[in-house]
Amino acid sequence: MTTTMQPRHFISLHDLTSDEFRQLIRRAQELKNHRDPNYEPLKGKVLAMIFEKSSTRTRISFEVGMNHFGGSALFLSPRDTQLGRGEPLQDSARVISSMVDAIMLRTNSHETVTTFAKHSSVPVINGLTDLQHPCQLLADMQTYFEYRGDIKGKTVAWIGDGNNMCHSYIDAAVLLDFTLHIAAPAGYLPNQDIVAAAGKHVKFFDSPVAAAKNVDLCVTDVWASMGQEEEQKQREIAFKNFQVNAEVMKAANSDALFMHCLPAHRGEEVTAEIIDGPQSVIFPEAENRLHAQKALLEFLMYAK
Repeated sequence: MTTTMQPRHFISLHDLTSDEFRQLIRRAQELKNHRDPNYEPLKGKVLAMIFEKSSTRTRISFEVGMNHFGGSALFLSPRDTQLGRGEPLQDSARVISSMVDAIMLRTNSHETVTTFAKHSSVPVINGLTDLQHPCQLLADMQTYFEYRGDIKGKTVAWIGDGNNMCHSYIDAAVLLDFTLHIAAPAGYLPNQDIVAAAGKHVKFFDSPVAAAKNVDLCVTDVWASMGQEEEQKQREIAFKNFQVNAEVMKAANSDALFMHCLPAHRGEEVTAEIIDGPQSVIFPEAENRLHAQKALLEFLMYAK
């Protein structure tokens, strides 16, 4: 009887070691700076992309990344597959993974991705869930390293919802050894287990200005994420004092960067003055989704 090796999955940043995280950042920078059109490590390989949530950056970056590497990507929505008709996830995972070389899911429930990983014979990548958004953190950290060098020992402020992005920032703080200041309204704090696991890397503050004091990077996200639109009015009230504006950025170090995973609502979570200003690196950050995920695809799929 032959034993098959378990594939490497990327469900959260903790699927990487600290060294692997830094290695991916370095590789992403290399791939960005020196693109060789003849380098096709994934030639003939197929990535299945399963989307329960709509997407701009995730779909384009994975599809283009596979194309650059000589492979191809299949776009699957619940409308087009049995996934939307109640086929057991474990059955879908076994069937799909028997025909493709990796699976990326952008979905609502984190459990969907963990179940897929459990029953898949190929690498499974978390393209976003309600709990985590690790691919975005690869891009964010690549961007910080490009502009300011290693983030070890630095301080980052997360302002706003204690959501999937916040959770992945907490994980990044542990792996890359930086301190994360969080300012979130009561009732919108991050998951307590994720916070507890991070120990001294996370500190909480009552206001954005206090959280941003002497930080090297300031990050925020929309007040109402996809699927929370019906809470918009209620969230506008809860988050009204949690905006990244000139006063907040003035509290940060003078060379602090501003990031946002996009799409952004100018005038809500961040003022136009900041997001379109000189400290903002949102567009290089968005582009780096492509390069960081190419490094990830190569890491997971290319058997050297």
